[in-house]
Amino acid sequence: MTLRIFLLRFSAAFLWVPGAASVPLAAEVSRARPNIIVILADDLGYGDVRSFNPERGKIPTPHLDRLAAQGMRFMDAHSSSGVCSPSRYTLLTGRYHWRTRLQSGIVGVFGPPLIAPDRLTLGSLAQQHGYRTAAIGKWHLGWDWPMTAAQRVWLQGPPKGKFNDDEATALPEPAAIAAWREIFSQPILGGPTTRGFHQYFGTDVPNWPPFCFIENDRTIGIPSEFLPVANFKTNLASLPGPALADWKLENILPTLRDRAAEFIRDAARRPEPFLLYLPLTSPHTPLSVNAEWRGKSGLSVYADFVMETDAAVGRVLGALEESGAAANTLVVFTSDNGCAPYIGVVDLEAQGHFPSGPLRGYKADAWEGGHRVPFIVRWPGIVSPGRTSTQLVAQADLLATIADILGFKLPANAGEDSFSLLPLFQGKDQPVRDQAISCAITGVPSLRQGPWKLLLAPGSGGWSKGGGGNPVQLYDLQADIGETRNLATAEPERVAKMQTLLEKLISEGRSTPGAAQKNDTEVKRYPAKAAGATKAGTALPAKARS
Repeated sequence: MTLRIFLLRFSAAFLWVPGAASVPLAAEVSRARPNIIVILADDLGYGDVRSFNPERGKIPTPHLDRLAAQGMRFMDAHSSSGVCSPSRYTLLTGRYHWRTRLQSGIVGVFGPPLIAPDRLTLGSLAQQHGYRTAAIGKWHLGWDWPMTAAQRVWLQGPPKGKFNDDEATALPEPAAIAAWREIFSQPILGGPTTRGFHQYFGTDVPNWPPFCFIENDRTIGIPSEFLPVANFKTNLASLPGPALADWKLENILPTLRDRAAEFIRDAARRPEPFLLYLPLTSPHTPLSVNAEWRGKSGLSVYADFVMETDAAVGRVLGALEESGAAANTLVVFTSDNGCAPYIGVVDLEAQGHFPSGPLRGYKADAWEGGHRVPFIVRWPGIVSPGRTSTQLVAQADLLATIADILGFKLPANAGEDSFSLLPLFQGKDQPVRDQAISCAITGVPSLRQGPWKLLLAPGSGGWSKGGGGNPVQLYDLQADIGETRNLATAEPERVAKMQTLLEKLISEGRSTPGAAQKNDTEVKRYPAKAAGATKAGTALPAKARS
């Protein structure tokens, strides 16, 4: 029986989602076009979800654990990078970020769009198949901000010497206020509504300016003051700049949660299916925990924020169940990269909670803790509850998976690094991909081939210390998940073959079968020569992290 026939036979059936009432699906709604919700946490470590780290995880995550019990956990799932902008690009396009201009680092403050206007995304794919689409949350993939070079100088904080720890705030000069009024009263082009989403609501980057919400292509209100200095204490906002009066960092997550629930309730009443991309701003900094959650974990503010994030996901899924659409909705939950080390991981580990679980490294690293992420899929009637997969998968695979579900063949110039996960959803347990590439913040790549991992640098490539010695690292992750034994010297032939494979994946412009494609720019090769090592990319200072 084909999947499409199977789905159509159940289009009017009574299906059950654990914890939800049995809901009859309207006969005219075809399960061949399920609703789709992709929830992307920000800086949530592999070991921060209890069901992924039962022995070394101390933070309660009941809603995510319930979602995992209702669906399927992927234990070897990866983002394309240890930091956020590149991972978001790859998740939405099914194409590795390093094929673009973003060879290292992230999209900078008030940076231009990273996704090309004609690039197929999850949103535009769904739109082509009659879906109503929305993006709610953190975009961080650039916009065409309506500003001149002269105006730009007024956007990134007060002049030096006018903003320090002794002042509650700094008043903008009249010229700054005039520039803000002109800039933020215009449409902001190049954002989500031009990249496949009918509507957008979010903060773009919550710890960077502008400190306001954006709806579709306009700010909600005109920033009129600098964000007060109290908002720049440890692990809160990181870059000063224009803000709305009385802007509260604590309001961001609840507002995104409520907007997502509102969209689901409205979309469920419409005849067309919907796709919601929900890139949360948490538990990334600012660690702006609301009063009802502060101290709940008994561990740290970060752990409290993980609990608040889990509860927000629970509220969104609750709205889905109440809408009657849960039985016909594919839900994907994952994180853009690993936990950030600067939120207090040393203290957390001393208390028995390990945000990376058994993995080595954290956010920004090419070690596993930087990019192996929680990945949960629930799809009633297709994905059997309580399943676990150890197959290698990547966030890049979402585009090909959705195309496969919709019966659509991707063109040669779309989803070049995306493999369909549909066979795994259906219960098969054979590899859907035999290789994957994930990078450190500096651009240093790690290549997976089956259980083997090649990392082309002597250390993490990111912020974590350690390594040294050999300029390359080779690990057998099946036997050594913690990356403690570098086998590069003992396995020179394997290293050479994997380096040849990496060059092939770069030069052909794709890692999936099909016609060769062009990368947007010359891709930097590794290991970096000693003389040019500093050109690989520079880790962002703490104040600019996102």
